[in-house]
Amino acid sequence: MSMIIAENLSKSYPVAIKQPGLKGTINHFFNRKYLNINAVKNISFTIQAGEVVGFLGPNGAGKTTTLKMLTGLIHPSSGKVNVAGFIPFRRQESFLQNITLVMGQKQQLIWDLPALDSLKINAAVYNISDQEFHRRLGELTEMLSLEGKLTQPVRKLSLGERMKAELLAALLHRPQVLFLDEPTLGLDVNAQVGVRDFLREYNKLYQATVLLTSHYMADITALCERVLLIHQGELMYDGNLDELLESFAPYREINIELSQPLPAEKLMSYGDIQLLEGRTVKFIVQRDALTSTVSQILANLEVIDLTVTEPSVEEVIGRVFQSGVVE
Repeated sequence: MSMIIAENLSKSYPVAIKQPGLKGTINHFFNRKYLNINAVKNISFTIQAGEVVGFLGPNGAGKTTTLKMLTGLIHPSSGKVNVAGFIPFRRQESFLQNITLVMGQKQQLIWDLPALDSLKINAAVYNISDQEFHRRLGELTEMLSLEGKLTQPVRKLSLGERMKAELLAALLHRPQVLFLDEPTLGLDVNAQVGVRDFLREYNKLYQATVLLTSHYMADITALCERVLLIHQGELMYDGNLDELLESFAPYREINIELSQPLPAEKLMSYGDIQLLEGRTVKFIVQRDALTSTVSQILANLEVIDLTVTEPSVEEVIGRVFQSGVVE
């Protein structure tokens, strides 16, 4: 079942252009001119029920604009969008009961009140009975390891605890579709792992559909098999994350420690030297030449240690966006 359908979705904004100085100010007041900015350009994709999909792109690529169109916060300039069987910008009550939007830099909990008070307000907004509220509260509190925290004022909670409480508030009405915009933003490593573990468990338990944006690639690699890449408002890739990494990283890193330092001239024939510090050398070699290169290094050089690694996901995705083309 298709839970999210976007067809040629676009969004453009008119931005007022003002020249400097008094003359520019007067002209801007009486004869304002606009420049049309295309934030999202004809993107199309379909996400099935229960999928967890990563949505990646550099700052200003159009990720948040797309999420706002999918949640109905803004009206698309053109194209069609359907989420859980609804047209988002109509903001029907049944639609709002089926989705949630979590933005890591925004909060819905009241700062000076215990989180529990805000949760009770959410329960009333979504017409959740007292019995069902306490049942869901207990279940989510245990999953998020928030026992004993919800009666404290929100301002007294750590950043990780606040983010978990925000997730609890966003999922109290048990939505079918989760739009998560940087849910681990600013969290330490342990808190990030805790949020990822919870999202994985929640998806498995309720078969929720998740569209996740994050600048922390560990979030994407831990949760998503499929990714959407958006660049300058255009969808440049939709597919398996591992296949993207394989196609765009046709090389491996060979790290060696030599018994004694050697000049670069004696090492250049083995690959592209990325690092040469004393006895430590890092080569970049094509994947199909890896075996022969390693054999030559071991046969011709006095090697104390040798390791072969793949480039990091961050590095590969960065190369994709720098080139603007997926091969």
